[in-house]
Amino acid sequence: MSSQPVIEIKNVTHMFKAHRALDGITFTVEPGSLHGFVGPNGAGKTTTLKLICTLLKPQQGVIRVFGIDVRDNVKAIRRRLGYMPDHFSMYRQMTVFEYLDFFAAAYGFSLKDRNRIVGDVLALTDMDGRKNDLIQGLSRGMQQRVSLARVLVNDPELLLLDEPASGLDPRARIELMEILRELRRMGKTIFISSHILSELAELCDSVTIIDRGHTKFCGAMDDLLERQTETPIFRLRTETTIAEGFIERVTTLTGVLKVDPVEGRPEFRITTNPELTHANALLQELLNAGVTIVNFSRDQRHLNEAFMDLTQRGVRN
Repeated sequence: MSSQPVIEIKNVTHMFKAHRALDGITFTVEPGSLHGFVGPNGAGKTTTLKLICTLLKPQQGVIRVFGIDVRDNVKAIRRRLGYMPDHFSMYRQMTVFEYLDFFAAAYGFSLKDRNRIVGDVLALTDMDGRKNDLIQGLSRGMQQRVSLARVLVNDPELLLLDEPASGLDPRARIELMEILRELRRMGKTIFISSHILSELAELCDSVTIIDRGHTKFCGAMDDLLERQTETPIFRLRTETTIAEGFIERVTTLTGVLKVDPVEGRPEFRITTNPELTHANALLQELLNAGVTIVNFSRDQRHLNEAFMDLTQRGVRN
C-alpha cells in the first residue's frame, strides 16, 4: 500500500464574502483508513468536503487528492472518488435499478457492464431485494443505502460521506456502519463527517477535529482518546462478585496510588505512580494477588469528552 496520503490539506483558507469558513486548516488522510471528520455546526466540514471533491476551488493553500493538486486535474480525481452529500436529491419516480443504471450509463459503462455493476452494488448494500421498488416508496434508511450504492457505481478508491447516518433509526445506522466496515476491508479509504460521536469512536481508526475553520487535532483515534494525565490510569473489570477488602488489597500493590470503583459495575479505575507507564507490571501484580480479571486496559476518555476539550477549551499542549 502506498505511503502517500490519499488526502493532503496544507494551510487552506476559504472565504464566502466576509465570512472565513476555513482559516489555515491542515491535515492528512492515509490510504485504507476510516477517517472521522468532526466539528461543531459551522466549523467548515461541508466546505472542506466540497473542496476535496473539487466542487469548490481552494482560494489559499494546497489540497492534493491521490497526490494530485485539485487545481491541476479535476477529472483524474473525480474518476477515483465518490461523494455522498448530507442532503441529496433522487429521481424518486425511478426504480432503484433504473436509478443506479442511469448513473452507471453516465459514467460510460456498456449495458453488459452496467448490469454487472448495478448487481454488485445492490448486493453490497443489501438492496438487491428492493431493486424494482420505486425510490419514492422507500424509507429514509433505504434511500441512504441507494445513495451509497450510487456513490459506489464507479468503484471509487476514496469515499467522502457527509453525515451518512443523518435521520436514520438505530437499526439503520448499525447496518450502515457494517457496510462501511466491509468497504474498508475491500481496501477503500473512507472519509466520514458525522455528529454521532460514539459511532465514530467505534468505527474510525483516525480522526480530524476542526472548529471555527481551524484544525484542532489530526491523528490516530487511540491517541486522541488517551487521557493526558500526570499519573497513568488503568481500568480493571473483575468478576461480578468482589471479595471483601478488594480495594484495600489492590491499593497496597506496587505503584498503585488510588483505586476508585465505577458505580454500578464491577469495574475500577486504578491511578498509578507516574513511573509506572506500562500496564504489564501492574497486570502482573494483580495476577500475583489472585485477582480474577475480565478486562484490563489503559483508561480512555470518550470522544465526546475529547471533542468538548478541543472545541471549547482549546488544544492542550
